[in-house]
Amino acid sequence: MTAAGPADTAARLTGLVRALRGHGLRIGPAETVDAAAVLDVLGLADREQMRAGLAAALLRSDGRRKVFDAVFDLFFPLGVGTPEALRAEPPPGPDDPEPPRFGRPDPLRDQLRERLAAALAADDRAAQARLAGEVVEAFGRYGTGGTPGSDGWSAHQALGRLSPETLLARILAALREDPGREGPTREDLSDRVLADEIRRRIQDFRAQVTGEARRRVAELRGPERIAERAVAPSTDRIDFLYAGREQLAELRRTVHPLARKLATRLAARRRRAARGQIDLRRTLRRSLATGGVPLRPAYRLRRPGRPELVLLCDVSGSVAGFADFTMLLVQAMGEQFSKVRVFAFVNRTAEVTDLLRRGQDDPARLAARILAEARVMGHHGNSDYGSALGEFADRHLDAVGPRTCVLVLGDARNNHRDPNLDALRRISARARRVFWLNPEQPALWSTGDSAAPAYADVVEMHSCRNARRLGELIARLLPV
Repeated sequence: MTAAGPADTAARLTGLVRALRGHGLRIGPAETVDAAAVLDVLGLADREQMRAGLAAALLRSDGRRKVFDAVFDLFFPLGVGTPEALRAEPPPGPDDPEPPRFGRPDPLRDQLRERLAAALAADDRAAQARLAGEVVEAFGRYGTGGTPGSDGWSAHQALGRLSPETLLARILAALREDPGREGPTREDLSDRVLADEIRRRIQDFRAQVTGEARRRVAELRGPERIAERAVAPSTDRIDFLYAGREQLAELRRTVHPLARKLATRLAARRRRAARGQIDLRRTLRRSLATGGVPLRPAYRLRRPGRPELVLLCDVSGSVAGFADFTMLLVQAMGEQFSKVRVFAFVNRTAEVTDLLRRGQDDPARLAARILAEARVMGHHGNSDYGSALGEFADRHLDAVGPRTCVLVLGDARNNHRDPNLDALRRISARARRVFWLNPEQPALWSTGDSAAPAYADVVEMHSCRNARRLGELIARLLPV
């Protein structure tokens, strides 16, 4: 890392804190002062030691470390500009010949792939870091400099030219042929484990290329802007509607920690709710011991029963990830309710409580099992909230009682069919409370085929786009 003066270091630290706050991390003045003290003690000589010290001062949990590392690399980069080893060769200019197309020889690409295969086989992290800089320098530049803001660096472009995933077979063959090579060998690990290890190394190299391209773009655009737009959000801020397969798997791993946290909050609310109105007679009797001053008020204790919970979930493709995560979360919190029943629908409604219990061992296939085993679709596969609500009101209304809280999960996109508001009114009239959690932002509720405004006139509708918001709503809205 390059040397920096006190003013520059302070600006980098405050920029780091602002960027982390923008990603939802709770960092106050006390943590910022602690981080400044860490920098004063550790200095800037050992970058990894400084990273660990600032993480200890600023983070309250390990779940945000990935976001912290990405933002830290922007404000305290390993270097500035083009690496020294690459400055001897100027980058290709606009008059240079175009890169070789598919099927044509590309000596530079072939050379880099050979070196990368050797570095990955030996698990040489230093060589991989150098190669990441060379790959971005060789293949990641875009723009010609003619338009302000048009130049930059693209990790996607660089990795697309290099195609490191296609090196897997070559690296496996090299490891099997040379048992003396450093790292795992054929005798140490099975073929599958060895292949998984190589895939992990390739994924780490992809992350290094991404970090190098991001560092260079931050020099052009400013680290604050890149930290806001290019750093992946933490798991609890991933948008349900745009989460990929890996992100959904990561979300499922957070179900039980989030359930424990929410159970603690609901238990605290239940203890406060058990304290009723002041018992005047007992309070006056207690005040005799303190000269008539009521220092210890006495309350009439209530013994509220645990509420019942009914989930009504749209499991169609557009919102399946949201419903899947919420069902798993509520199941993990089952002890907080006297009874939990779960119903799923696309255009027909079916109870899936037993399927949810049996799906604990393989939560990733829960939505697929519901679609395959439960009768949630009729003659077509499109969402029909009016038909689903009507079937629930006609066939399953006995699941709702005066102690029941109903959560409806879905985006309310009804494909321009009848919303059947009367069915929702029947459910609302019978239940203690009904809340609709919509994974879309409110600005989209009145667009296209959404019936959200009509449903919002009947029951409370809340935007619920990520796990953090879902946890807040469950802790605040559910009765105790």
